[in-house]
Amino acid sequence: MLKIKFLSLLLFIAFSSTAFSQKLDINNFIVKESLLKNSKLAIIAADSLENPLEQINGIYTFTVSGFSQSLRFNDGVAIVPLQLERSAFVYIKHINDSGTHSKLVYVYKKEGSLSPYTVNSMWLVIIPLIIVVIVFLFRKLLVLGIIIFLILLYFNHSNGLGIGTFFETIFDALKRLF
Repeated sequence: MLKIKFLSLLLFIAFSSTAFSQKLDINNFIVKESLLKNSKLAIIAADSLENPLEQINGIYTFTVSGFSQSLRFNDGVAIVPLQLERSAFVYIKHINDSGTHSKLVYVYKKEGSLSPYTVNSMWLVIIPLIIVVIVFLFRKLLVLGIIIFLILLYFNHSNGLGIGTFFETIFDALKRLF
C-alpha cells in the first residue's frame, strides 16, 4: 500500500512539473531595434493586438533571412545575433504547432540607428500587377514598364530580398489569407 501511494505521488509530481514547464507558442511578434543600439534587431513576442507577451521565456527557433537562429527569449524579448551593416530587407519566420508566422521587414539604417518597417506582403504582388496592367492598357509604355520592373528587381535584390525570399513571402501571405 505504501508503494502505491509513493508511486502515485511520484507520478503526480512528474505530470504537474511537465504541465507547468510547457513553452508558450509565439504566434505574433514585433521587430524593433535593440536597446543597446548595436545594429542588432530585437524580436518581441506579442499577441494579436501587438501587446508584448512578457511571460515568453526560453529558446525558440526562428529563420532570419534564410538562416536558422535559436533565439533566447527573456521576458518576451530576444536579440538577433546578426548585425546589420546597411539598410536591408529582413525576412523573419517562426514555425510552431499552430502554423507559420512570418514578417518581411525593411530595416533602414542611418547613422548607427535602425528603423524597421514591416512590409505588407500583398504589396509584393500588387505593385508588379499594377505595372503589368498599365503596360497592357498602354502598349506604348512597354519599355517604361520593363525599366520600372527591372529597377524594382534590382532594388529588392541589392537590399537582400532575393527571388526565393520574394516568392516565399508571397506564398506565406497567401496561405494566411486562405
